[in-house]
Amino acid sequence: MLQTLIPLFVDALASAALIFFVAVGLTLVFSVLRVLNVAHGSFYSIGAYAAASLGLWIVSAGLPDWLTFPALVLSAAFVALLFGPLVENTLVRWTYGKSDAVQVLVTFGLFLILEDLQKMVFGVQSLYQDTPMSMLGITELGGIVYLNYQLLLIVLAGVVLVALRLFIGHSRTGRLIAAVVADREVSQALGIDTNRMYTIAFTLGVFLAALGGAMATPTSGVSPGLGADTMVLAFAVAAIGGLGQVEGAAIASLIVAVAKVLAIYFAPEFDAVAPYVVMLAVLLVKPYGLFGSPTTRRI
Repeated sequence: MLQTLIPLFVDALASAALIFFVAVGLTLVFSVLRVLNVAHGSFYSIGAYAAASLGLWIVSAGLPDWLTFPALVLSAAFVALLFGPLVENTLVRWTYGKSDAVQVLVTFGLFLILEDLQKMVFGVQSLYQDTPMSMLGITELGGIVYLNYQLLLIVLAGVVLVALRLFIGHSRTGRLIAAVVADREVSQALGIDTNRMYTIAFTLGVFLAALGGAMATPTSGVSPGLGADTMVLAFAVAAIGGLGQVEGAAIASLIVAVAKVLAIYFAPEFDAVAPYVVMLAVLLVKPYGLFGSPTTRRI
């Protein structure tokens, strides 16, 4: 029994780690900017393409294989610095204070543009670069074989969660962002540069999404359409945990991952719908998500 349950649980944790990166970025952006960023999934797939392309170049150039590890993080950082300030200062900033429908339409238009941009830059062929996973090898415990790369993903997700809480709760920038979340008008009156805080929060959200895509590349590769699938799943996770809740995103990622893994193991025909069945069940009981709560709306 344990030989079945333990690998299943490890698979769920590794899957939850990848889902968490993109979902926590989405929920962070919403908590600060109050914008439902439909284009968030595109940053995930762009990060995956960038990491795969850079990794393939490192291998083909004969450089040391270990460079493919920092390449994963550097690719995500590059995508964040390239798209974060640019997108937030132009399209996203224009939607502040406008209706949810306008925000969704604008970011959906951006999603379509970025999807076509990926095809122009990277082509329509799938990319796969598994050097980081191959280098780490496997570990056998009690007759059960684990991919060390999966264990690395689990640890990294935990590090990101702790780092986010420390950043928001203990750094000066994090506290300024928390103040803007609490009340933008009062923050402006106190002299806080709210536009700068918005740019930082949005760029951090892009980095987390791109990091999720980059870290997923060694296990699953990247192909056209990945952004759309990821976007829908990220919204489901954010809704389950409660929009704007970092810890909620972590727990919801685990719940969704367990549902997906159980479906794959025991009912493969329900693999695609399992996360959304969970979302429906949670929202029927708690319409604001597990950790969400109704908020007053200023008119």
